[in-house]
Amino acid sequence: MLEVNNLDLTAAISVVSLVFQLHELIVNVLGIPVIRIQKKFYKMTTESELIQQMADVKLNDEEKETVANAFVAVDSNNNGFIEQDELVELFRMCQNPLPAYKIRMMMQEMDINKDNRLSITEVAKLYEKHTENEMAKTFKKAVKTQQGIVAHGGMSQSSAEGTQHSYSEEECLAFTNWIARNLAKDADCKDKVKDLKPESLFNIMEDGVVLCKMINLSQPETIDERTINKTKLNVYKVQENLNLALNSSSAIGCSIVNIGAQDISEGKPHLILGLLWQIIRIGLFAKIDLMKNAEIAALLEEGETLEDLMNLSPEELLLRWMNYHLANSPTYQSQAGGKKITNFSGDIKDSVAYVCLLEQIQPVDEETKQYELTPPITADTTAPDNLARAEKMLKSADRLGCREFVTPKDVVKGNAKLNMAFVANLFNTHPALKKVEIDEALIEETREVKTFRNWMNSLGVSPRVYNFNNDLKDGLVLLQLYGHLDDQVVNWNKVNKPPFTMMGGNMKKLENCNYTVDIGKKLKFSLVGIDGSNINQGDNTLTLGLVWQLMRYYTLKILQDISEQDTPAKDKEIIAWTNEKLTANGKETRISSFKDPSVTTSHVVIDLIDCIAPGKVNYDIINPGNSEEEKISNAKYAISMARKIGSKIYALPEDLVEPNPKMVMTVFACLMATAMDNAKNEAPAEEEAQ
Repeated sequence: MLEVNNLDLTAAISVVSLVFQLHELIVNVLGIPVIRIQKKFYKMTTESELIQQMADVKLNDEEKETVANAFVAVDSNNNGFIEQDELVELFRMCQNPLPAYKIRMMMQEMDINKDNRLSITEVAKLYEKHTENEMAKTFKKAVKTQQGIVAHGGMSQSSAEGTQHSYSEEECLAFTNWIARNLAKDADCKDKVKDLKPESLFNIMEDGVVLCKMINLSQPETIDERTINKTKLNVYKVQENLNLALNSSSAIGCSIVNIGAQDISEGKPHLILGLLWQIIRIGLFAKIDLMKNAEIAALLEEGETLEDLMNLSPEELLLRWMNYHLANSPTYQSQAGGKKITNFSGDIKDSVAYVCLLEQIQPVDEETKQYELTPPITADTTAPDNLARAEKMLKSADRLGCREFVTPKDVVKGNAKLNMAFVANLFNTHPALKKVEIDEALIEETREVKTFRNWMNSLGVSPRVYNFNNDLKDGLVLLQLYGHLDDQVVNWNKVNKPPFTMMGGNMKKLENCNYTVDIGKKLKFSLVGIDGSNINQGDNTLTLGLVWQLMRYYTLKILQDISEQDTPAKDKEIIAWTNEKLTANGKETRISSFKDPSVTTSHVVIDLIDCIAPGKVNYDIINPGNSEEEKISNAKYAISMARKIGSKIYALPEDLVEPNPKMVMTVFACLMATAMDNAKNEAPAEEEAQ
């Protein structure tokens, strides 16, 4: 039996927590489905073989899979062991660098056979021992619900290079079926998706058309259809489509860190599945919002306010919705004793909750109050085993038009991602909620908040931001954003990390928020009248002010890095560059400021795009911009065209039509960066040609 003193226990718990962090980084933050990672040492080693090495460790299959994935990712030299320098790198990757003596202490604790390196069995045994500790359980729960993991959303160079990723066949099948069903009537895609098989999924993504269509399915009108290259495709047109798809994905809040157009055109399965999952998830969660679906108010529990309900994530609302219906199911109450569903994995493996849920949500005739289906779905849980019950349940789901995402095996295995998607589709199709009178006034999310929220999520912040004010109250997301601006600006040793206890937890969050303001002042942000308490208390206006300055700094820093200037560009410099570019190319449009009324027609933006990428703009479809409808049409085209030529733009068409000077600035700054980047890339090509 391994003897552990208190210091070693603390160190071991840190290692256990980091295993979870790394796994969450790879799987949830990036959206990359990891089944196994095969490098030089692992070319002949499957996940099942790694798990077999943990045979004498009392962990369930899901926990062993977690340990295996994290272990292989950390083993940067591919020798099948974790060594001290790799442990150092692990902590650095997780923004939690530790002094050498603590690393040595951990190595001594974990190294059972004292060979100065860690086998997967040794890591698993320590994991087993210390996940029994209450403190480790608390951390595990926090990480599993994605509460405040400090991560930048990117894989280390050592784990990204020379790495062969396998992928989840279950997810491939689920996403293939979802795409085929939803694009079956699309004029441009129906032939592509007809009789689509999982093995062909990655091939049909290569030209970018299906990806663009899926983005619009998830968030309608994100991409102007007129900008998608659909016919006579060549390598250049495909590149434009992939630019459009990736930049539009980013604009709706997908993290595309380490995903490029070449990855899609080469059909890299793990990256494509990761991106597809993010796109599909955003679409599934779109309606799980009190502002868009007032019936969700029926899920209020005693003593709660609407604000409490709005602060729940979509995942939490789905669980609340399931438990709401299960509370009304006599069968579930008698068989499960009223146990609440707390996850989309272990709690649903026997399908009993699903069977009872389907009975509750099936359509009812409003006049007769009778079930519309004949015969109606009943909560019959009898079955020889869990697999048979799952198949029986899915046949009922099929009758509701909701047999999506999961197979019987996915249910029995407790595939959390696919089961969550299954439940989300059930909610969107058959919510079965009673209308409730709402006394409180609901404040709709502003366009500005939506834009900032999508920008933050696109950078891979964790936890994902759903409620702008509430999700920023602990300061962790803001600190991650600072880390994207400058990887040296945040001292992560000063950051309080979750779990935040009831006793003193808010004080730690406040300290984080104060730290975000301190960093902002060092970066010369204008933060007069803003302190940490404003962010901690969810002050919308002041929090928006800080986030805008972060976004502005981020945008200008990209431009600064490309232009290789010593300081960020000023507004007047961007305006001067724009006018010079327009003049040099014989355009008549100009701007005097970012609130210039001429911006409302989008003509100046479209002309600038034509200067940067000559011949790409179709002027035949550009309107004079005399009416609001014409202005919106031009703006939609301008935004999509900017993304198509490579500009990562978060602004919305309405920002040009108003115009909103803040977001207009980002449009011109991003176009300027694209032009300069193109010029830098063209210079070496010309030299090589000569």
